[in-house]
Amino acid sequence: MPELPQHVLTLSSPPDDIDAVHDLLAEVWMQLPTISKTDRHSFETALIELTANVLRHADPGKEVTCRVQVETFADRIEATLSDTGAAGEVELIERDMPHSLSESGRGIPLIQALVDELDYSRVGATNMWRMTRWFQL
Repeated sequence: MPELPQHVLTLSSPPDDIDAVHDLLAEVWMQLPTISKTDRHSFETALIELTANVLRHADPGKEVTCRVQVETFADRIEATLSDTGAAGEVELIERDMPHSLSESGRGIPLIQALVDELDYSRVGATNMWRMTRWFQL
């Protein structure tokens, strides 16, 4: 399968809703008619969760712009999300779900459970998130 075109979306916070990410992914799924439902739903849920959390928590009280780029390959799908929010302390290693009565802290563990790779870095004044889901063959 040849590499498919990249799909890019730019959002600003606070967004009216997250439907723009669903619309972006609808374009991607049209080009991947054979992707399994598990891969599709897992990646979609992870990307929606990451985008919503970035727009809500990246820099509370200030407008944040984020750019979502989705790339598809024969064996995987990748998303890169970059945002202009404040630098954060993100710990991705050995992250567990919080206590069942906790009001927050489930986003990153949920994303990690849904994708095969999740990376975070700070490049200059930009937060960079990259997630990859390898297709079930």
